[in-house]
Amino acid sequence: MPRDPTQLHQPLPERLRPQTLGEVIGQQHLLGEGMPLRIAFESGQPHSCILWGPPGTGKTTIARLMADAFGAQFISISAVLGGVKDIREAVELAQVAVGQNKRTIVFVDEVHRFNKSQQDAFLPHVESGLFTFIGATTENPSFEVNSALLSRAAVYVLQSLSEDDLRQIVQRALDIEAVPPLEDAARDRLIAYADGDARRLLNTLETLAVAATQQKQQRITDDWLLKVLGERMRRYDKGGEQFYDTISALHKSVRGSDPDASLYWFVRMLDGGADPRYMARRLVRMASEDIGLADPRALRLALDAAEVYERLGSPEGELALAECVVYLAIAPKSNAVYKAYNEAKAFIKKDGTRPVPMHLRNAPTKLMKDLDYGKNYRYAHDEEGAFAAGESYLPEGMSEPGFYRPVERGLEIKIAEKMRTLRALNDKSRNKH
Repeated sequence: MPRDPTQLHQPLPERLRPQTLGEVIGQQHLLGEGMPLRIAFESGQPHSCILWGPPGTGKTTIARLMADAFGAQFISISAVLGGVKDIREAVELAQVAVGQNKRTIVFVDEVHRFNKSQQDAFLPHVESGLFTFIGATTENPSFEVNSALLSRAAVYVLQSLSEDDLRQIVQRALDIEAVPPLEDAARDRLIAYADGDARRLLNTLETLAVAATQQKQQRITDDWLLKVLGERMRRYDKGGEQFYDTISALHKSVRGSDPDASLYWFVRMLDGGADPRYMARRLVRMASEDIGLADPRALRLALDAAEVYERLGSPEGELALAECVVYLAIAPKSNAVYKAYNEAKAFIKKDGTRPVPMHLRNAPTKLMKDLDYGKNYRYAHDEEGAFAAGESYLPEGMSEPGFYRPVERGLEIKIAEKMRTLRALNDKSRNKH
């Protein structure tokens, strides 16, 4: 497809932005036939909603297409740059549109950045129907969007784009000759680097296109791509063996309680272009798998570090991740919960479906009480030490499986002591009977 001269000066993401629902790549769990957002588009009646998902998954595109589908005025506000003045102006424009018998959609990008009073400013106008509100956020709206606003908006969860989705986007860029042809290895590296983010992919393609024009490069090879984008991706690609070797080295260094080695591999990955969000997810996994209840603060610190990175971005946010790496490395280690969980999964998979004992069943109705549901259940809070010594909470006939075996490290030392005490109380009570 030849280039449209009127589009040559537009950024590539704008040139490839879908004009119809059929052109949208990805999010078929929402936009496919019979899916929630497709039904909303076809209903003829727009409704307020929150689009929650990672960057570059099409939140802005979907909001614009919704405005087009309903012939509505589209007003976009950035919660990063905007404020009450922008909200007031949007209200005024919507009121003018009402006089022209036209709908208005107000789109707020990164709505989680607005404070409570700013979010509250939308409420009366959403309730009155002056405009339809669409918020986009990368953060969990349960925590970041006011409950009053959230209760008036449907929440749609967008997913990172798959590799096949990203390949289609690359092909569309090639079809309009926005970039020179790519060899397969270069295409694979770009897709891995994009990590499900269409915007990142398109911006990188545009960078390559500019460099190719300047250097008269007729074809984008993997070697040339690495030279142009060396600072971002010179070490490895997301799917490559070296990537997984390096994350393995980081994980094993943390498990081995070596903070220097852990930092070394962590920085190697960032230097190689690894997405800090991916690194944050791995740290959360390490806190759960290798530290566990030996130091429960580790998991909270990992989650806090991930949140700090989302707030600050690069490079400032990476320091919080580095702090977490060091903490995880020096924390006491236990995989007791990890092992217990896997043992429980294996047991359930091979075991039959055992009925819930009658004394543990809930009895909300008279009939269920008459059938002895909940009969003889001992309420632990009413017993000495809030512990019903000798009580059984497993299915009848099932022996104690002993899934969880705390180690003698960190907090699990105290947990093990508590379990020994409770076990002794159980044995004493059962021996009486």
